[in-house]
Amino acid sequence: MADVRYDFAGESVVVTGGGRGLGRAIAEGFAAAGATVAIIGRDADRLAQAAADIEGDVRAYAADVADEAAMEAVAARILGDLGPVDTLINNAGINPWYRSAEKVPMSEWRAIIDVNLSAVFHCCLLFGKPMIERGKGSIIGISSVAGHVGLAKAAAYNAAKGGLELLTKSLAIDWAAKGVRVNTVAPGYFETDLTAGLQGHEILSGKIVDHTPLGRFGKPEEVVGACLYLASPAASYVTGQSLRVDGGYTAS
Repeated sequence: MADVRYDFAGESVVVTGGGRGLGRAIAEGFAAAGATVAIIGRDADRLAQAAADIEGDVRAYAADVADEAAMEAVAARILGDLGPVDTLINNAGINPWYRSAEKVPMSEWRAIIDVNLSAVFHCCLLFGKPMIERGKGSIIGISSVAGHVGLAKAAAYNAAKGGLELLTKSLAIDWAAKGVRVNTVAPGYFETDLTAGLQGHEILSGKIVDHTPLGRFGKPEEVVGACLYLASPAASYVTGQSLRVDGGYTAS
C-alpha cells in the first residue's frame, strides 16, 4: 500500500543494487508511492524477478556499477526510456571481508573503494548532470554507521563509507544552487542476506544487538521511510545531511 504522506506519481527513481536487500525494499517503497522505478544490478535474473514481483512500474537494467562503460550505456538507456530522473538512490555496495588492516590485500581495498565510493561518484555524474540541466533532483547515498564510527576489521569499508559522507557534503555544496539536493541514509545492522553470517553468529549478533538501544537488527522496510522523506518536498531544505537509521547504534 502506498504511503499517503508521499506521492511520487509521475516521477522517475533509479535504485542501484535494487534486486535484493535494502535496495529492493527501497524500490518497493517508491513504486508503492507511484514512482516509475529503474533498478540496476549485476544479476540479470534476480533483477528481472524483482521487477516482476514488485507491484507497480519497475524496470530492470543489468550492469555492474563498477564497470564505467556498462554504466554509461545503462544510464543512457534509462534516460532514454524514462526521461529525466528525479531521484537517484546509490545503494549498490559490497560488504567488508572482516580482517585486521595489516592483512588487507590491495586488491581487496581497491574492490571495496571502487564499488562503494568511486562507482557512487560515477553514478552521481551520470544522473546528476541531467538533474543540473533541469534545475532539480535529489540524490541519496546509502551509507552506513561505518561512515560515522570506526568498525573493527573493516578499514576499507570504513574509508569508503566515510568518503561517501564527505563526497555527499561536497556535492551538496557544489550543486545546491543548481537545484540538486544530496544526502545520505546511514543504516545500522539490518536483516538481509548480506548480514546472514552475522545474524547466524551467536556471539557477534549478540554484541550488535546489545549495542543497539532498540535491541534488534532492522528490517529492510524500515529504511524506506527515510529515503521517501529525503526525496520528497518535505525535505526541500535538507541537503548535505546524513540520516542515521540504526536503532540508536551510533548513539550508544
